[in-house]
Amino acid sequence: MFKLTIIFLWLSWLLGNPIVAIIVLLLILYVIDRRFVGISPSLVKPLKRSARIRKLKSQIAASPNDVSAKQELARLQIDRKNYGEALKLLEPLRRVLDDSAEYWDDLGQALAAEGRRPEGEAAMLRALELNPKVKYGAPYLRLAALNAADRQEQALSYLRSFQEIHSSSCESYYRLTEVYKRMGKEAESKSAAEEGLRVYRSLPKYRKRAERGWALRLLLTKIR
Repeated sequence: MFKLTIIFLWLSWLLGNPIVAIIVLLLILYVIDRRFVGISPSLVKPLKRSARIRKLKSQIAASPNDVSAKQELARLQIDRKNYGEALKLLEPLRRVLDDSAEYWDDLGQALAAEGRRPEGEAAMLRALELNPKVKYGAPYLRLAALNAADRQEQALSYLRSFQEIHSSSCESYYRLTEVYKRMGKEAESKSAAEEGLRVYRSLPKYRKRAERGWALRLLLTKIR
């Protein structure tokens, strides 16, 4: 904090305006975070996504039977949390993509987010039935999150299944700590946080950046 104050004072003197100095300091912190930490959201990604959405909509307007374009557009709408728009694209494709595990996971995610939990869970389980490793096991994490509040044992089962596929995921350990907390098992929650941090420390450098945000959450869980 002291160093930030010194930098701010230096920027204020250099630029002659404390408000501009704050903006510049925030930009510096953002660049450092994006380069070395990765917690703050990307400012460029939403712009690229919006451009891609416009292009896909034009593509579908010109070719209404383009299934691949519709599926990609639905995923982008899910990224934007426009789940209703995603469902409009996905639900008519059930017969065409019945054997696609990725399709069923997309559909399940959108259904669950729209409050249609039983249908959403069934769709994600269908995805895992077709391919247990679809999207590197991500449906297991979503199913665990859906069941964390009222079916903790089932949530733990999904998390363990995910860890069998992706044993180096800090996110799974964080989800595990949350489920244990809901069950009132504080000791197990902290133990899961410690194990997740141990896994993080063992990761190669190129993996640490992707997992760093979850590692920080684990650290906060451990010290609370």
